[in-house]
Amino acid sequence: MNILLAGSEAVPFAKTGGLADVMASLPIELERLGHRPLVFLPAYRRAVECGQPVEATDVSLTVQIGSKTVSGRLLRSVLPNSTVPVYLVQQDDYYRREDLYGVNGSDFVDNCERFVFFCRAVLEAVRQLQIPIDVVHAHDWQTGLIPAYLKAEYRGVPLYERVASLFTIHNLSYQGVFWHWDMLLTGLDWKYFNWHQMEFYGKLNLMKTGLVFADAINTVSPRYAEEIQTAPLGCGLEGVLQQRRDVLSGIVNGVDYRIWNPKTDGQLARNYDERTFAEGKAACKSALQAELGLPQDKNLPLIGFIGRLVDQKGLDLVSGVLQDGLRTSDVQWVLLGTGEPKYHQLLSTLAERFPQKLALRLAFSDPLAHRIEAGADIFLMPSRFEPCGLNQLYSLKYGTVPVVRATGGLADTVTDTNEQTLAAGTATGFTFRAYEALALAETLRRAIDAWHQPHLWSQIVAAGMRQDWSWQRSARQYVEVYQSLLDRSQATANARR
Repeated sequence: MNILLAGSEAVPFAKTGGLADVMASLPIELERLGHRPLVFLPAYRRAVECGQPVEATDVSLTVQIGSKTVSGRLLRSVLPNSTVPVYLVQQDDYYRREDLYGVNGSDFVDNCERFVFFCRAVLEAVRQLQIPIDVVHAHDWQTGLIPAYLKAEYRGVPLYERVASLFTIHNLSYQGVFWHWDMLLTGLDWKYFNWHQMEFYGKLNLMKTGLVFADAINTVSPRYAEEIQTAPLGCGLEGVLQQRRDVLSGIVNGVDYRIWNPKTDGQLARNYDERTFAEGKAACKSALQAELGLPQDKNLPLIGFIGRLVDQKGLDLVSGVLQDGLRTSDVQWVLLGTGEPKYHQLLSTLAERFPQKLALRLAFSDPLAHRIEAGADIFLMPSRFEPCGLNQLYSLKYGTVPVVRATGGLADTVTDTNEQTLAAGTATGFTFRAYEALALAETLRRAIDAWHQPHLWSQIVAAGMRQDWSWQRSARQYVEVYQSLLDRSQATANARR
């Protein structure tokens, strides 16, 4: 199959979240499975300067944006360790900026216009390059107009007539909502600005547009696909998703085990696998404690947290548990990340008061993240909501038992430890449902009690390390979705004859 993946981020060109990892890893796995993927991204300043070779092409693009004509061109690169082509849509007035979507916490005022241009440019590039496409896989609101253009403007046009579209939701809380007059920028007929299609409480909603016009929809875990069909996680679009539930599915994001694998990870004090994790993790824990300035005490459980210090990641719960636990429990903690100033201040104060128990790093360091995954005993993810989550998947591979709230992808990937799951050999972590500090504290207590039972703990660790959450697994599921779209498209074409 020829599969075009369009999105606003991809490692190593540009990243703010998990979307970038998907856009980098999924195409490579699709290529390994024998398909022909290609990737389209905006040519941000950081993308052009990321260190990956980027070359000019002779393809110029002319796009109508409202009443004006805007020109751009295509640059070309490849995804690292593959031959997957990456086409960068260059339009310096739109993309050669300090950041991707805004500065100093404020979105760029012309974000609608910037991504109208991107969506139109992607489809225009298909014609210019004369690339036969079977499926367009669009990601998040920045590409929500692509399925709409395919249905409204390209139906029956040679090269596009049988193109099917899949639209993936990575986080429904970011929807691309703009004032209604921005509808003019899209070039689409005003008849589509209605509550069934593109209008959302009097405004233009590009996420909704993608959901309505795509041939199929998916999101990044089966549980999240269910959760977003009801409030509050539907974020106002639960009705649309309920109406389209027959074409809505969930596929858990994968992990690139070439990068996240304790057996080969070059960042670790000692490498290990599921047979040697006891010695390997002990060495990594001791090295991490020394690096962080914590006492090198193997008899204390070490709890790790990596992520944004914001309410969505459960920091209100973590803060409550920390303030009590640091005073009363013999447990060490390490937190890595940045976020809301109130959490910076609170956690900094606690780290100063309890330097023997809490190591705080208000930054992001990928090498340190690897060492925390290997050196911690327990990994904490008490998210308010979590479409998929990746750190719990890393933790499973690294033998660091996850403690998570049973929501979204966390519920799909971590099996709670209880009498039944222990007997079945399927227990891989500890989960709780109620979004309450008391529930988190009780679940941590269960995990710490289990940690003090080495035989039991080893069983949980080994079960987690045996899990397969590779991108190959996820890519095969995407191929099944693509194939079902092509089969449906062919059946429709045959019915029209």
